[in-house]
Amino acid sequence: MSTPTVREGALCASLADLPARALDRRELLALVEDLAARPELWRHHVGFEGAEGGGRHYVCLHRDAYVDVWLLCWRPGDDTGWHDHDVSSGAVRVVAGELKESNPRIGGAHLETKVVAGEAFSFGPDHIHRLTGEAEGSVSIHAYSPPLWRLGQYSITEDGVMRRLSVGYADELRPVDPA
Repeated sequence: MSTPTVREGALCASLADLPARALDRRELLALVEDLAARPELWRHHVGFEGAEGGGRHYVCLHRDAYVDVWLLCWRPGDDTGWHDHDVSSGAVRVVAGELKESNPRIGGAHLETKVVAGEAFSFGPDHIHRLTGEAEGSVSIHAYSPPLWRLGQYSITEDGVMRRLSVGYADELRPVDPA
């Protein structure tokens, strides 16, 4: 199995050369690493104006039948809330600043990992996490396969009860719990 590479040129043309099938975690990780090394393909989309009333600035860079790629721009305190990616695997590469990834532990302290510029991680469809912006001017590249269609948005009550709400892939993720 070959590792996907992004070739010189337009982003969509580059991604058209990917295999015509769902990508695994290793391939998604290679994809976000390759894209991070080619800022000329995405740098013009970086912005921090956010949505009206706040929120992250995000742009879908590519979407086809097998993969979608997003650029997200974060301010300190921007927060996805707890979520999963339904049936999709994914990879995240931080290209500027710092994010915090949290994984829930019911009845215990949540696992928190700082992900700084130059670092990346991948996950399978069983992964539940929360991402928050930790530094001014943070930027990340995300790839998902199969492409996102639905996501699970979670709330966790103070007594540890977890509930899932299904949301569309184009909806901005925000915390739905009291935290």
